Amino acid sequence: MADGTQVKPVLDAATIRALFDPETGDLDRRIYADEELYQLELERIYARGWNFMAHESQIPNPGDYFINYIGEDQVIVVRDDEGKVNVLLNTCRHRGNALCRAEQGNARSFVCSYHGWNYALDGRLIGVPGQKTYFHDKLDRSQWGLAHAAQVDSCHGFIFATLDAEAPPLEEFLGDVGRTGLAMVVANGEVEVLDGIQKNVISCNWKIAVDNLFDWYHVMYSHASANSSGFVNLGAIKFSEQFVMLGEYGHAISGPGVSAENQARLDQLDDEQRRALQATMPAGPRIRPKAANDIMGPVGVRSQGHPNIFPNLWITLGGMQLCLRLPRGPEATELWWFTVVPKNAPPEVRHMAVRQAVHLFGPAGLLEQDDGENWSQSTRASHGIASRKLGHTLQMGLGQDEANIGAGGQQYIETQVNEHGQRWLYRSWVEWLTARNWAELKANHSAAPEGTI
Repeated sequence: MADGTQVKPVLDAATIRALFDPETGDLDRRIYADEELYQLELERIYARGWNFMAHESQIPNPGDYFINYIGEDQVIVVRDDEGKVNVLLNTCRHRGNALCRAEQGNARSFVCSYHGWNYALDGRLIGVPGQKTYFHDKLDRSQWGLAHAAQVDSCHGFIFATLDAEAPPLEEFLGDVGRTGLAMVVANGEVEVLDGIQKNVISCNWKIAVDNLFDWYHVMYSHASANSSGFVNLGAIKFSEQFVMLGEYGHAISGPGVSAENQARLDQLDDEQRRALQATMPAGPRIRPKAANDIMGPVGVRSQGHPNIFPNLWITLGGMQLCLRLPRGPEATELWWFTVVPKNAPPEVRHMAVRQAVHLFGPAGLLEQDDGENWSQSTRASHGIASRKLGHTLQMGLGQDEANIGAGGQQYIETQVNEHGQRWLYRSWVEWLTARNWAELKANHSAAPEGTI
């Protein structure tokens, strides 16, 4: 389904590589406005990669479903009668009508509102009005079931799917950094996603929305009003103590971190002592239980930053929120905000989580309104005849830091505010777009760096 041949090769590999130079940090602004690049992204990134679909808590029972997207292909994520999770293209095989219109719910089957074709929860076509009369009993229903994602799998309760049968297994795709990022959400125990996904569209390219999550340079300036309001305390953020992890296929984590010395002291405490310490520093870093070391690793557990599961799943607030940046053309991004709470959390905890989610991010969030305005103006500047020739510079920290290998083989960089995550994003973006298939991507993608970076 995603063999890399559908998009005409107007943009050859040399042209794409010229758009970003990882050695200098120079980035061509055309990547935010070019329609041909956008179509290539849909083909070679979204249709080829593993995409976050839902959390298992959103579809716990047979018939439960959640509507999501792989690029611009709408899909139904549904648990069938056998308990298996299927990811089905939400398009009737007769005339292409969307079968499921509600964003989530429970169904016994999916019936097309156009001509009544009826599909089972596993995608089989089980009913066709007039099959004997109008089709003269010649329609082979076994050949006209719903299209399935090529692979579906989960990690730490997060369900992913890919349209490409040649994609590596999910665990291999995620690698250490991707798995560490997802583990951040469950580091304090089992979780569930609350109903009510916040959704809004911003006039920006999806890549700007993604690279911003690695950007701690803008925080004191863009979000000064949120700090002045008293809702957030930017003074608690240690901009001089940043912790970066860069993984294969574009996954990355960047933001504040716990020093090795402080982590060593934490490792001596049991969970009761850790909770007591947390109570004395409510605005400080989130102290995780001892078990977090097992799933995040001895290095990863030190991260308090923002993971991005390539291409577009952001994990923020220590795992209390997830955000999908869904592409809607080269100049529009639909943002979906998922609110995460401890499993079986009491009402007061849920209420607090929702209040924080609404006020910080999403359409009404203090921080997201600041960010969205910046992103839209940055995207708009990619159109001007003169301004689009100026390019962007991503050279902060370039050649100044060391990528180390720690315990368990986990790679990390300890530094101050930097642009390592942004450069890694665009380096990986070039590699995905220039590879014609998974074989080429596996052979030519960058491994996690070591040494001077």
